[in-house]
Amino acid sequence: MSQRVVILERLASGWRGLVVPCVILLVWEALACTGQLPPDTLPAPSRIGAAGFGALLDGSILLATGQTLLAALGGLVLAALLGVLGGVALALSPRVARVVGPSVEAMRPVPAVALMPLALLVFGFGLSMEVAVVAFACVWPVLVMTTAAVRGIEPRLLDVARVLEMGAGARLVRIIVPAALARIGVGLRLSMGIALVVAVTVEIAIDPRGLGFQLMTAQQSLRPDLMYAWLAWIGIIGWGLNRLLARVGTAGDAS
Repeated sequence: MSQRVVILERLASGWRGLVVPCVILLVWEALACTGQLPPDTLPAPSRIGAAGFGALLDGSILLATGQTLLAALGGLVLAALLGVLGGVALALSPRVARVVGPSVEAMRPVPAVALMPLALLVFGFGLSMEVAVVAFACVWPVLVMTTAAVRGIEPRLLDVARVLEMGAGARLVRIIVPAALARIGVGLRLSMGIALVVAVTVEIAIDPRGLGFQLMTAQQSLRPDLMYAWLAWIGIIGWGLNRLLARVGTAGDAS
């Protein structure tokens, strides 16, 4: 019985979160239908929903979503590899930290979007350019969290690895990564949220593909209903990723 009560309480709390958006949509629809809102800038939610359904039927929304998520996840994977390896090196080697640390601190504040002209010059339009910009934006949270996590490892664990004469690869896989995995996961969760934001920003600015490009195309085609539909879809994807990250984080904390 208690388990049923918990499930019902969770469902009720989830539905309560929809009250405010539903009220806003109903008021918006009523004002649009009575002519109180300009249709060329604030079309009715029913028109926006119809435009989004049309994009779903012709497959454009699925294609653009796949392109954006591919770029975001590709950049995230690259950032995770570079961030974890670089963080381990900075944490375990004072010499590497002295040589590379100032460069890292100089590059870390640079906005990722400022590198778009350079990435376009090197890679041209397409997936590679977008992945490069996303990776640059996402690598810093992973690098910083990995460095802090490895420096916080119990020194006796590293002493055990030296006594057992483990090689560098064995120490990394068997000792360092498992001991620092929880805090590295925090950096990865932060980077995953950044990845979607940067991917859409690149597509809006210069890359003719994905959700950001479709959003700008709808705006330039004087289709505000379709533009709002793309914007709402981007918000839904962001919400879904946030929920996924929250569940992963809860599972990690519980384990």
